[in-house]
Amino acid sequence: MGTGARSGTRTVVLTVVVTMLFLAVATGIGTWAFYDRLNRNLGSGGDIDHLVDEPVDTGPKRPLNILILGTDGRDCEGCSIDGESGVGGSDSTILLHVAADRGSAYGISIPRDALVERPECTAPDGSTIPEASGVMWNEAYALGGPTCTARQAELLTGIPIDHYLALDFAGFRGMVDAVGGVRICIPEAIDDEEHNIFLPAGTRNLRGKQALDYVRNRSSTPNADLGRMRRQQYFLTALATKVLSAGTLTRPRRLATFATELSRSITTDIGSVAGLAELAREMRDLDPGSIEFETVPNEAYPEGDPNWGRLRILPEADEIWQRMLEDRPLHDATASAGPSPTSTAGPGDPGSSASPDEVVDESPTGSTSGSPTGSGTLEERQKDAADNGLCSAR
Repeated sequence: MGTGARSGTRTVVLTVVVTMLFLAVATGIGTWAFYDRLNRNLGSGGDIDHLVDEPVDTGPKRPLNILILGTDGRDCEGCSIDGESGVGGSDSTILLHVAADRGSAYGISIPRDALVERPECTAPDGSTIPEASGVMWNEAYALGGPTCTARQAELLTGIPIDHYLALDFAGFRGMVDAVGGVRICIPEAIDDEEHNIFLPAGTRNLRGKQALDYVRNRSSTPNADLGRMRRQQYFLTALATKVLSAGTLTRPRRLATFATELSRSITTDIGSVAGLAELAREMRDLDPGSIEFETVPNEAYPEGDPNWGRLRILPEADEIWQRMLEDRPLHDATASAGPSPTSTAGPGDPGSSASPDEVVDESPTGSTSGSPTGSGTLEERQKDAADNGLCSAR
């Protein structure tokens, strides 16, 4: 069950998390009153207590390493779909490396079930959380929030974490609804009676609870947590594509609503919208289509092992961390783009005659709406898609 294979995706997670706040301020809806409201909405998780010294600057810029966390606090309506109420752990984690020249970036996903070493860290109430060995990755967030997760990431990788951005699922619903839903291709019907999740196969425009169900479900879709990470990346790609479409950017009210929902959902060490906007300006030349994503090389513990059901991060991950430290590309050769939702109008977009929840494509196989088109042969891409609950490219 190793997952070291490349899974590059044409995604704009960075744009979703950072640039939209800048756009909201910079496109005419950014009155001071609106700006202040966004600023008040931002959550602060405190500064990172670094384990790793930041490198000495060697020029006008240095690489940036940003920890992006999808949090699974389940106190919102529809969030507790897997029966794990109130856990508050980091459901998904991406370590995003942005090159010093700001011309390229890649992200490495770390599974929530990976067993790691946790360093001593400080809880939000000021108490000390002791170090521990062989604990699940997401426990750090549940116990100590994003700053503890950042220290844990530094211990695992040896890489200084410059910033963190945590996005909660309660606000995720609001962001999806703010842009009129997101068009997603589902290869096989999701029929999960245990959690009351039913999503028909086909290309559909998902809103509200359906969108949340899609990104949260893991028990009735392929490859459990690892497949869910791929589908979350795919959904964020589709969401960002929708946000950056004319249907959103030319509608100030829609953009303002999205920016408001986004600001309500973020916890970060960056203290203000101005700080996020400055980070966005710094990355204005970054081509979102060039961002690659992979899952850290890992394998499942064998059945019968005391850690069965958990994952072990493989030594091959050290090569990835070294590439980040040396500000080298993820791969020596340029990788092809991966899952990429179509930019054409879909249901809920201007110019589309489809109703918001209408099935647009009854035949998911071969759909052009967000099918994986990454590197490898067609057969390899199709197998990778099938293994992770995504639609296959032709």
